[in-house]
Amino acid sequence: MRRFVVPIVIVAVTGAFIAAAAAQEAKTARGTVTALTGSMLTVDVAGTSLTFAVDDKTRVEAPGAGTATRQAQSAGQAGVKITDVVKTGNAVEVTYTETGGTRHATQVRRVSSPGSNPANATRSDGKVTAVTATSLTISGSAGGGSSFTQTFVVDTNTRVVGRGAGTASARGGGKLPITDLVSVGDSVSVSFRKAGDTLHARNVTVMAKAGAK
Repeated sequence: MRRFVVPIVIVAVTGAFIAAAAAQEAKTARGTVTALTGSMLTVDVAGTSLTFAVDDKTRVEAPGAGTATRQAQSAGQAGVKITDVVKTGNAVEVTYTETGGTRHATQVRRVSSPGSNPANATRSDGKVTAVTATSLTISGSAGGGSSFTQTFVVDTNTRVVGRGAGTASARGGGKLPITDLVSVGDSVSVSFRKAGDTLHARNVTVMAKAGAK
C-alpha cells in the first residue's frame, strides 16, 4: 500500500500562511474620552467616534498609574483598572489592532491634549535591524507566532523622540542625522504613513536603547 505525506506538508504550509495573514499592524488614534467602562473605551477623534475593547492585557500609561498599580497589588488585586486612572474628558492616545471590525486597545496613554493626529494613523513597534541617513528597518512580533520586518523612508521631516535626542539635536543645530540618535538593537515605535508601497516615518520614538537594562 502506498502512503503519501504530501497532505501533511500542505497543512504545514497552510498553517504558516494563516499565521502570517493574521499579523496585525498596530494603529494609533488620539482624541478625547467620551465614554469608559471596564471593558470598553470610546474616543472622539477629530469628530469621529471610535470604540475600543479593553481588557486586562491593555496597558495603561497615565500620571499616578504606577502608584495605583502598586496599591492595588498590595491589596491583593491583579492590578489597576483603566477606570481608576482614565476619566471621561481626558485626552488619550490609543494603540490598537483591528480584527473583524473590532478594535482592541493594546495601550491607552494619557496625553496633554487631543492633538491633530488623524484616526487610523499607523504605528509599528520593534527592534532596529538597520539604520542609515535615509532609511530605518525594524523587526518584531506580529502576533499568532509570526513576525514582521518593515523598512521606512527617513528624511528631514522625520522626528526622533527619546532620552537625550532633544539635547543632541540642539547641539547639532537641529539637523542631526537619525544615525546619531538611533542604533541597531534599539527598541523603537514608528509612526508612519503609506504612500503606495513606500512607508514614510513621521516619528521615531526610542523606547529603549540597545543593551539598556
